[in-house]
Amino acid sequence: MMEGRRFSMTEAEAHFASVVWKYYAEKGRHDLPWRKSHHPYHVLVSEMMLQQTQVERVIPKYQTFLKTFPTVKALAEAPLADVLTLWQGLGYNRRAGYLHKAAQAIVSDHKGRFPKDRAALLSLPGVGSYTASALMAFAYNAPVVLIETNVRTVFIYHFFNNRSGIKDASILKLVERTLPSQRSRDWYAALMDYGTYLKRTVGNLNAKSSSYKKQTRFVGSARQVRGAIMRTLVKDKRALSLLDFEKRLTDLDITKIRAQLQSLVKESLVVCTRDRYHLPH
Repeated sequence: MMEGRRFSMTEAEAHFASVVWKYYAEKGRHDLPWRKSHHPYHVLVSEMMLQQTQVERVIPKYQTFLKTFPTVKALAEAPLADVLTLWQGLGYNRRAGYLHKAAQAIVSDHKGRFPKDRAALLSLPGVGSYTASALMAFAYNAPVVLIETNVRTVFIYHFFNNRSGIKDASILKLVERTLPSQRSRDWYAALMDYGTYLKRTVGNLNAKSSSYKKQTRFVGSARQVRGAIMRTLVKDKRALSLLDFEKRLTDLDITKIRAQLQSLVKESLVVCTRDRYHLPH
């Protein structure tokens, strides 16, 4: 498949591209709901949800989220408590808070229109380098260079399989060389699908990357405690005292519960009123 591009690929790079395109044509996940829309709001919601969360868990949440908050204005005007409640099951509640703040910034600072340049996207709350680039690629089909776990897996497998401590800078040079100038959206979808397949069949090649960080143990972690606190507040739908949490979360250390409540309050994901904790109104 010939694609317009800025670089003349080597024979090895051309073969690599043909393998990726072939896999995508035959086994790509073309029916993923977020691939049926190029609207930047839909892309942002999907990218926030997909961070460190399996696709199978995201699909129903993504569909429900867009039915509940169909526009960026609807999300911006919704109570944060409603957003956090719907988010339950995805984990990393901080992402829901960032998504809500980003929607409010788009409405207040950009008159409800998504920025179309990367620098402006980076100014949105919770939008980092990867998410800004993903928005440029998937919403606007811009030929931006990006890297994430599945993209990294594909390039390591084909070009660096016998090495370790591989720097992203080395991978990014190949990402740029093989990137089609007019089909960024499809190319990155193909890389991510192929990368997912490789993870299932050859294992986690990201361990060869210098950027690799082994995920910390979940049991007893701050993530576990924060998740338990948020689930409890969503379920009870009322303000709870520290003693209430101690009675409900008997398998968790009260010192850790107290510390994470303070952290959640600082992040504005939980509100403390007269020593009782509740979701933001």
